[in-house]
Amino acid sequence: MDPLILVALVIALALFFDFTNGFHDTANAMATPIATGALRPKVAVAIAAVLNLVGAFLSTEVAKTISGGLIREGDGGVQITPVLILAGLIGAIVWNLVTWLLGLPSSSSHALFGGLIGAAVVGAGFAAIDGGVLISKILIPAVLAPITAGVVSYLATKLAYRLTRKRERDGFKRGQVFTSSLVSLAHGTNDAQKTMGVITLTLIAAGFQDVGSGPALWVISACALAIALGTYSGGWRIIRTMGRGITEVEPAQGFAAESATTATILASSHLGFALSTTQVASGSVIGTGIGRKGASVRWRTAGRIALGWLITIPAAGVIGALAALLAGTGTAGIVAVVVLALAAITAIFLWARRNRVDHRNLHQPEPGVFVRPKKRKARR
Repeated sequence: MDPLILVALVIALALFFDFTNGFHDTANAMATPIATGALRPKVAVAIAAVLNLVGAFLSTEVAKTISGGLIREGDGGVQITPVLILAGLIGAIVWNLVTWLLGLPSSSSHALFGGLIGAAVVGAGFAAIDGGVLISKILIPAVLAPITAGVVSYLATKLAYRLTRKRERDGFKRGQVFTSSLVSLAHGTNDAQKTMGVITLTLIAAGFQDVGSGPALWVISACALAIALGTYSGGWRIIRTMGRGITEVEPAQGFAAESATTATILASSHLGFALSTTQVASGSVIGTGIGRKGASVRWRTAGRIALGWLITIPAAGVIGALAALLAGTGTAGIVAVVVLALAAITAIFLWARRNRVDHRNLHQPEPGVFVRPKKRKARR
């Protein structure tokens, strides 16, 4: 296949992945303010889209972790090819859509890492992966970030309920508009960069960009726009899980969760840690459920989410590896991989239409989740 056509195809897939990342992760910022009534659903996703767009321009440290860190390339390393990057993206996209269909807030970031690792190992061997970067910048933050966010949100929830009276807590709804906006901004500084890193890695691998260089302005702009459009499209299934499926969230809890999520993501982006914003947000929501007296965490749902965290990298890796095996057979293999991926994507979207979830039925409980009805006061 002509190198220019192949690079264009990889860039198109990367931007589609960025789009799925947007709607997959809208819940990270907007599930709690929607659940508490602080923001109307369509207004919430519009705010998140704009701030994701802005956030994507604020930093490129995470992009450099991917383009010049996780996958070794260039002098002194193994040259990963655009074909392998294409296979890795297919692994990430398919797994992202599977978890979206299930309403499971898994990590888009880890899906991307898993797909790339699986494809790179098949095509270039384990030497293509920088183990030090994988452990220090991805795996360790994957463990520590949700725990840290959960502890911070637990303490913030305790403090909020201790310092305020019941009649004063509606003020937290107004605060949630600010804190959820910060989460969206922080999300743009972290997640949009991952696609920037993939496109930059592709351009370097194809010889269109120098080794060690960062993302070009047009790459930053394209990725910012793609994730913003994906964010605006909603991702309502995961919003429902995050907002209602883990615990019943009150405004003070939502404020605490969003504050903890923002602080964790911004600190990680500054350090170049390519963490999962989904894990951070989920950890924060669980922390608030533990922190509020009388609240309960639905541990069965939390367990499903944790299982998704554990299997995302290997599952996306397996899909990416299989795609790499087929694509490695030549032009016919590349075409076959793309056709199969399009068929899988279409099938998932058609299956989702059988049980449609959008802003109109968002507050219905998840299947299998029992929500205790509110007690009505007896009339005198």
